[in-house]
Amino acid sequence: MNAPSDLKYTKTHTWLEDMGNDTYRVGITEFAQAELGDIVFVEPPEKDKQYAQVEECAVVESVKSTSDIYCPLSGVIVDINAALEDSPEMINDEPYTDGWIFIIKASDASELDELIDATEYVELTDEG
Repeated sequence: MNAPSDLKYTKTHTWLEDMGNDTYRVGITEFAQAELGDIVFVEPPEKDKQYAQVEECAVVESVKSTSDIYCPLSGVIVDINAALEDSPEMINDEPYTDGWIFIIKASDASELDELIDATEYVELTDEG
């Protein structure tokens, strides 16, 4: 399973890419998209809205099931990946690049301490 070492992860299968200035690009992991199957719809979080860490903020729907996405950090959504509206399958094809879901401006950097690195994430998914 692919879990890039430069990203941070949650135990609920989202990844975060540090973009600087407390801003993070967020998506679901390769493991998560494989478990879901073919993704057919993405309901992104609301832009400019404040979310709390672990609050439900988005939904990914596949041919097999619907899955809530939990906000990995508290903060404000500053951008969403509008391309997913017409091409949600980008999450299946490129979960760590073109398939990102939203960008958040974190309000509490200490919450990063609750995230895990790639090694821990791979161990977590291997146990599952």
